[in-house]
Amino acid sequence: MLGNLTGIHLLVILGIVILLFGATKLPALAKGLGQSLTIFRREVRDTEPHGTPTGDSTPAATGDSAPAATSTPTTPVE
Repeated sequence: MLGNLTGIHLLVILGIVILLFGATKLPALAKGLGQSLTIFRREVRDTEPHGTPTGDSTPAATGDSAPAATSTPTTPVE
């Protein structure tokens, strides 16, 4: 359905958008859309499980095979 859009169709849609929102409000609309996408991406990144690697900083990605340091309690357990 959307594969049939040609250049003239996109120009007509752009003209309708300009008529509806006005040329002065389009930059503010684009800025709001960009901020919304930034917030959405940040929330998606924050909700990923912590066990999955998200970048090249993990030891497996860098080739470092050193075991992870374990934490020990500083106060004796009685």
